[in-house]
Amino acid sequence: MSGGGQYRYLFSPLRLGPVTVPNRIVFSAHLTNYAEDGMPSEQHAAYYEARAAGGAGLIITEEHSVHPTDWPYEKMIHAFHPEVVPGYKRITEAVHRHGVPIFAQINHNGGQASSMYTRLPVWAPSPVPDPLFREVPKAVDTREIAEIVEGYATVAARCVEGGFDGIELQCSHSSIVRGFLSRATNQRTDAYGGSLENRTRILHEIVAAVREAIGRNIALGVRLCGDELIDDGITLDETVEVARAVEARGQVDYLNTSIGVATASLFMIEASMHIPPEYAMFIPSALRKAVDLPVVGVGRFKDPLQAEKALAEGHADLIGVVRGQIADPDFAAKARSGHAHEIRLCLSCNQECVGRMGLNRWLGCIENPRTGREAVLPPLVRVGKPRDVLVVGAGPAGLQAAITAAAKGHRVTVHERDDEPGGQVRFAASVPNRAELGDIVRNQTHECERLGVDLKYGQEVTPELVAALAPDVVVVATGSVPSRPWWAPPPGEGAFPIVDVLDVLRGDAAPSGDVVVYDELGFHQATSVAELLADRGCQVEIVTNGMVVGQDLGITLDQENFWIRAHAKGIRQTVDTIVNGVDEHGLVTMHHPTGTVTSRKPDWVVLAVPSSPADQLYRDLLAAGVEVHRVGDCVAPRRAHAAVIDGRRVGAAL
Repeated sequence: MSGGGQYRYLFSPLRLGPVTVPNRIVFSAHLTNYAEDGMPSEQHAAYYEARAAGGAGLIITEEHSVHPTDWPYEKMIHAFHPEVVPGYKRITEAVHRHGVPIFAQINHNGGQASSMYTRLPVWAPSPVPDPLFREVPKAVDTREIAEIVEGYATVAARCVEGGFDGIELQCSHSSIVRGFLSRATNQRTDAYGGSLENRTRILHEIVAAVREAIGRNIALGVRLCGDELIDDGITLDETVEVARAVEARGQVDYLNTSIGVATASLFMIEASMHIPPEYAMFIPSALRKAVDLPVVGVGRFKDPLQAEKALAEGHADLIGVVRGQIADPDFAAKARSGHAHEIRLCLSCNQECVGRMGLNRWLGCIENPRTGREAVLPPLVRVGKPRDVLVVGAGPAGLQAAITAAAKGHRVTVHERDDEPGGQVRFAASVPNRAELGDIVRNQTHECERLGVDLKYGQEVTPELVAALAPDVVVVATGSVPSRPWWAPPPGEGAFPIVDVLDVLRGDAAPSGDVVVYDELGFHQATSVAELLADRGCQVEIVTNGMVVGQDLGITLDQENFWIRAHAKGIRQTVDTIVNGVDEHGLVTMHHPTGTVTSRKPDWVVLAVPSSPADQLYRDLLAAGVEVHRVGDCVAPRRAHAAVIDGRRVGAAL
């Protein structure tokens, strides 16, 4: 058993068939959108190498398509083309430089796909349309099933040629194999439908074909869905039986796990901070009791102590840590060396990883501006002549600018007007089930302290103070201020108070009674304050000009669970509606589709509307001839990821 201090299990090696992994931390398969014209890219190699260098025990790549009918999203690796092999070799050589094994996940998405790119019918076990893509697929015949099986074998052999140490078959949340396993999508009456034995037939055929293609010196794993969370879907009892059947044939070296269906219950696969950590551990726990094969557990593991506990309690043999290593590639190395407190904890916000995937953009991270840019953003190089840098504002933008400048060797001081760091993030983290957002502040302030940044609180920075301090350069990160819409009367006037979300979160306003939350942002601001006020006993209605309340919660997979909570808390939702003004009858609104104008008189109105940049200090310093830069909301009010990117960009340029 190797080192790792308090992590007795996490940093012990384990054999997966012919492959020994040095520790139990798995960088599990997940989409990246890094492919270029269907081929693996330099960014793939740089991305996986960074996690290998950071100490991961095993890396499993994103899925590689085994057949031309499978093209559900634009930037997918088309492994059915032999031209992928050079790209594979770049990836595997980069990872192997750090002594880490790497497996390739191969897949056919079946009915969870689109014909938009292929202009071919979608293939599936039965003509059951997926709820997301809404295409009626073609039910594959036995000849086409054989063609799919052959595609898996061909691609598996190609991956071996490309240097991979193992193959993982994705038979879980988005797969034609899952489609066959599930009664909900398999309505066949032939040898591939009906009984569980028949529904499992294609899986056994694929396993046998792949094992024959790769031989015994390459590891082979199967990823199974433990519970689809849909009507007539796969149940845990069925998955246990499938696992036993797979093990009995003696051709598979490990089992991986999953929960949900990627297009029906995705919010449970890539769970946000509203879902408890380790929420899916019941699945690997059940499989591990049923089989002797090593089992991988997944489900929002944020820190190594959680992973160690799951291993120690016997729920799994390995732990998949994806977003934790997206946020901090050195997750494993920091834990192993006794510096777990330095890990940049994932927020489970889903904004730049899952959210960007939903927008067909490359994967990034709200906290780590290098994620997704490893191939084009080299590590910072220390400067020859350090400068005195004054950063004004300790929100995400200012702290990231300070971190980046200090990492380059500059002498950095941060002045924050308030008594605590974090800016608006700390208020956003004060609402129900959003506390983990505050980890970004903890992560950044800890990094500042490690780098020797001088953090000062409780002092307003003025041009006179800047002149007295005489820094070489100033970075202004003064954020934004609430903006009052044209229709709102001045504060203190009118029949009812009209305040900003921030006023409520800061405790400057305490709405009661009948409250209208007016939302023009479509994100967490309105929904969070609505829940907060409902919990305080208010009768809350969210009015929005959008087609749905919290429309951008969809890309972070928070929408479904918000709707459930909103219903339970009695929060009313009015959509397609704008505010036209305030008159003697109250708040005047208009319904977009019909033009219907109505008035209501709430006790309070809370605004979630665009704010304005607080940029006066920047303009004053610029006019005074000071070398000054600005970052974050004082440039333009945006979300936290933009603030971090701004901070990194400006800090790196100093």
